[in-house]
Amino acid sequence: MPDLIHNLEAVRQRIALAAQGAARDPRSIALLAVSKTFPADDVRAAYAAGQRAFGENYVQEAIAKIEALADLRASIEWHFIGPLQSNKTRPVAEHFDWVHSVDRLKIARRLAEQRPDNLPPLNVCLQVNISGEASKSGVSIPEAAQVAQEIAALPKLRLRGLMAIPEPAGGIDEQRVPHRQLRELFERLCADGLELDTLSMGMSSDLEAAVLEGATIVRVGTAIFGARDYSN
Repeated sequence: MPDLIHNLEAVRQRIALAAQGAARDPRSIALLAVSKTFPADDVRAAYAAGQRAFGENYVQEAIAKIEALADLRASIEWHFIGPLQSNKTRPVAEHFDWVHSVDRLKIARRLAEQRPDNLPPLNVCLQVNISGEASKSGVSIPEAAQVAQEIAALPKLRLRGLMAIPEPAGGIDEQRVPHRQLRELFERLCADGLELDTLSMGMSSDLEAAVLEGATIVRVGTAIFGARDYSN
């Protein structure tokens, strides 16, 4: 799959250039390849090209892929990044290493209760509705501190940081604004005593803005795998 390998290298180059512009070490920014709607063979090809962390949005599709790639399980990190309903938390708690889309305390509590004892703590990010969009999941900025403290106290979870999906914006200056707001919130939570290390923000269209504002994980799908076909 030469296109996929070329795309992966191009995205890594974009991250490195953005990091240079922010005077950051490119190794401080992890690339999460968002493989939703793409087959397990594409994940395997990306793995062969050195990619190790993959993001999925749909529980059943993701579990099927995890099982199809069971031979790579010890060295792949699976991240759940989509909206999570309470009736789908168990398979996520049982199969994933990370959940970026914890948008309310109820979901965090269910993940904590359902995380198997033989697995390490589940890494989670609190999703923040940074642009205040009615259609988006996530806690509001004023709610975030209280919810974060309560999640951090739950067993079998490790609160790593914050995640956001800002509304699309035009130029890089406009794109930086919501990412900056998320970083400032992150800094306030750290100052309040939470031990956080992750800012999951930035996608194919705005990863440069996110890196300039401190992203530690960028979630990139289209720029790696190509346009998605949702007809299935």
